[in-house]
Amino acid sequence: MSRRIPVLVLLVVLAATIACTNKKVNNPLANVGSKQPDKVLFDRAMDAMKHNKYDVSRLTLQTLINTYPDSEFIARAKLAVADSWYAEGGNAALSQAEIEYKDFETFFPNMPEAAEAQLKIANIHYQQMEKPDRDFTHALRAEEEYRQLILQYPDSKLLPEAKQRLLEVQEVLAERELRVGRFYYLRESYPASIARLRSVVDKYPLYSHADEALYLLGQAYEGEIEMLRARKLNETAKARLIQDFTKGATDAYSRILTRYPLMGRADDAKARLQALHQPVPRPTRAAVAQNKAEEDSRKETGMVSKMLGNFKKHPDVAQATKVGEPTLVDPTPVSATEVVQRATRAMMGTGGKGTLSVETVGTGAPPPDQPAPRSDTPPDNSAAPADNATPADSTAAASDSAGTPPAAGELQPNVPADANELKPNVADGNGQTLPPPPQVNEIQTGAPDQGTASSTSSQPSDTAAAGSQDQADETAVSSSKRKKKKGLKKIIPF
Repeated sequence: MSRRIPVLVLLVVLAATIACTNKKVNNPLANVGSKQPDKVLFDRAMDAMKHNKYDVSRLTLQTLINTYPDSEFIARAKLAVADSWYAEGGNAALSQAEIEYKDFETFFPNMPEAAEAQLKIANIHYQQMEKPDRDFTHALRAEEEYRQLILQYPDSKLLPEAKQRLLEVQEVLAERELRVGRFYYLRESYPASIARLRSVVDKYPLYSHADEALYLLGQAYEGEIEMLRARKLNETAKARLIQDFTKGATDAYSRILTRYPLMGRADDAKARLQALHQPVPRPTRAAVAQNKAEEDSRKETGMVSKMLGNFKKHPDVAQATKVGEPTLVDPTPVSATEVVQRATRAMMGTGGKGTLSVETVGTGAPPPDQPAPRSDTPPDNSAAPADNATPADSTAAASDSAGTPPAAGELQPNVPADANELKPNVADGNGQTLPPPPQVNEIQTGAPDQGTASSTSSQPSDTAAAGSQDQADETAVSSSKRKKKKGLKKIIPF
């Protein structure tokens, strides 16, 4: 009996060991029991990440990706690698996480986790965003990535979070633009100030200090009016410019009353409109309700939080609104150059459109291009005066044919070819090359000058005489050279 007890204990131990060996692995993400090796690697990586062992987790996941490229856990493994970098934190780790998330979106764009990857890319730049008076690179990148998420995944459940983060990012960017516009305003660089402030109010209408930006915009226009009145210009042009700047200030002040009637600058805007002798608009009930909802959703930062915020890198976004839709497409930006050009057009009285009038000389379609004139071109009979030509036209044609020199740069019409003009060798109708024309202007030895008619009639004889004379001259020159050579031979002694 005592010997049976150890045997029973051994059997119980073996049964327990076999039971532990056949125990299924539980997937913490998919809740699917499996004993597959790729599943085991994935679970080990998740456990290592849970205990902040990010290097071990990435190494295990990379082993899974390289060993089992056809595994069903490949997509989750790639996303988990990016998550490990994201959870580790730090500038270098976050940059690597952004690369991994973008790769995941490239290879798996239709998976539900693609929107999550895009959100984390935007959150990476959101976490690195700095205050409005510092570098705004990450703020711009965060705005771009949140917009891409909203536009690319409109049915994602992550849209509310992305929109709220986008409103906070745009709050920071609008604050920066307002500070730059105020900087130019205080230095009386009004065109640059107007450009910045118009960009603020057009691009970020949900900004918590949009009324301040509009009021400063109106003040910039009034500053332009004061500077214009002190300059010596044409009174008509000056009146046009003043009217254009007054219209700009009126629009800015009126927008405060119609869009932000419950904000702090509403009373000041009303006073400025009365001072400019402009009508004071009244807001609608819908505008009042919308502005009230926006103001109620904002939070006030306490005194202690403001004091501690001076030592933080991340900006304070408590005043960002919680209602409304963020701007997804930027309007056309306004530059200081465009402001100056608009003022110039207003001064010229073109209505700010910059249109030009062009006078068209003549009617009908322009004539086709003509080939370059040649000396051997036959005379154009169309240049002859028509039967119904006026006496003035006939007189002008006669004066032209009489040899009146044309003006410099004037095109001459086709005229009959001169008989004394040299022409190239051309072929006749039978394909034979014609001989060169005779020289009629050469002085002939021993021939009397009988005028143009006699010279023309004696062209063949003159040509023959000229040829024989040239041949005789060449014979004389060659003989004289031979005589000189012979004489030298006789004089020089041997």
